[in-house]
Amino acid sequence: MNVKSIVENKEKYEVELTIEVGQEEFEAGLDKAYRKSRGSISVPGFRKGKAPRKVIEGMYGAGVFYEDAIEEIYPQACLDAILEKGLDSVAPPQVEILELGKEGFTFKAVVTVRPVITLKQYKGLEADKVLPTVTDAAVENELKQYVERATQLEPVDRAAEMGDSVVIDYQGLKDGVAFDGGTAQGYELALGSHTFIPGFEEQVVGMKAGEEKTIDVTFPEEYHAEDLAGKPVQFKVKCNEVKEKKAPVIDDEFAKDVSEFDTLAEFKEDLKQKIVERNMAQSEAKFRQALLGQLCEQVDIELPEAMVNTQIDRLVDNYASRLEQQGISMETYMQYMQMSVDKLREDLKEPAMTQIKQQLALDAVVAAEEIVVTDEDVDEEVKKAAANLNVPYERVVEGLDKEALKVDLARDRAMAAVAAAAKPHLVAADVDNGEIKVTEVTKDDVKEEAPAEETAEEEAKPKKRTTRAKKSEETGEEGEEKKPAAKKPRAKKAAAEGEEAPKKTTTRKKKAEEPKGEE
Repeated sequence: MNVKSIVENKEKYEVELTIEVGQEEFEAGLDKAYRKSRGSISVPGFRKGKAPRKVIEGMYGAGVFYEDAIEEIYPQACLDAILEKGLDSVAPPQVEILELGKEGFTFKAVVTVRPVITLKQYKGLEADKVLPTVTDAAVENELKQYVERATQLEPVDRAAEMGDSVVIDYQGLKDGVAFDGGTAQGYELALGSHTFIPGFEEQVVGMKAGEEKTIDVTFPEEYHAEDLAGKPVQFKVKCNEVKEKKAPVIDDEFAKDVSEFDTLAEFKEDLKQKIVERNMAQSEAKFRQALLGQLCEQVDIELPEAMVNTQIDRLVDNYASRLEQQGISMETYMQYMQMSVDKLREDLKEPAMTQIKQQLALDAVVAAEEIVVTDEDVDEEVKKAAANLNVPYERVVEGLDKEALKVDLARDRAMAAVAAAAKPHLVAADVDNGEIKVTEVTKDDVKEEAPAEETAEEEAKPKKRTTRAKKSEETGEEGEEKKPAAKKPRAKKAAAEGEEAPKKTTTRKKKAEEPKGEE
């Protein structure tokens, strides 16, 4: 492989490489292509897969394996050229065959490189920073979760009330005939939970243990079972038991049971501190997001189209992966939403451009601050992640792209540097009759703030991944990407045109739900 020429187009952030593949390398590619294809080629007088290469070339022409050989060679040749010239490629190169023959071939690769920008200002930025007030009501609301978990259900000898639980047997009938999914015995129903269709639970209220009743209801028009949607039905219901909630006494003994503290006062103080930490972390995250938005406003360049399209590709792939985890294929989802992939890509264009600008802005800060992340830094983060996840270090580091993690950590440190040098407008949030009121305060009013470095440390925790792509906590985008493979070349001479068809996404069909007596 030999790079014959380089032409730069700085306005479009493109570098055009002319790459020559010699006879020896081309011959190796032809032989590999022959070995891969010979099993599918029939030649009279030879068993399938046993015909010599020269016989096949004599029968089908000398260039029969040219296209496959080019497919074998050019991606690595292109990548080697990109690395040799130190290019920071951000999108699959556009490839075109210029010359082709038995002596080898020459192709042109247009490489989109990462724009390099200089921020006008990244220190002394100003943004609101909310200092949330933790009220007694907030602490009581937090305490309520522990109370609910400790609350017991106890049988009572009275009529059921809303908020009670009842154990019932029921049978659903449509036109006097039981329907599938409408019958159960010993079902425990929390009245007021809206588990069943509207009107059912309200009619159970007032029933006592041992009482039987026929309930008339109508299924909602949008009910998933078409034969029941919008139809009136009857439920024969028998109440077996009525239970009421018995909340624990909120005292020191309760605190001992649900926490590590000996007194209720200590437990509440701990809850208050946790609320403070949680709210401060959220406040810090919003503060940084506002600063990042200001940084992006300084990225006033026309982003390369190939770079934007590559980012959109990542977002679509992530979208499809999340759907696949839920057992839904992208194709099925698009049909259900009556949306085309083109429309989805159009909707994702603005988020993709925002993410790219965030990345470029943080990279500019990394360069300005001369931030360097070492192998030791990466290893330390992996150890922290392993400890937090309570899994072996080897398991976390397996398949981890450390170079990509370096980029992510550098950007996290850049964001921390921007936040540390910023001028926050400190405001206090108070709640009055459900309305949030914001009041400006001074630094003298603030006893202690969570250091920005701590938040950055939390945000910089690595996650296991098998590729170089990793979603940045700050930018919400893919991190330093893997050097992309080139797109299929468009030959001027002997190479075939067209691109490889995308792989189909496996569709997992959900089992059809049986109609239930509840929503």
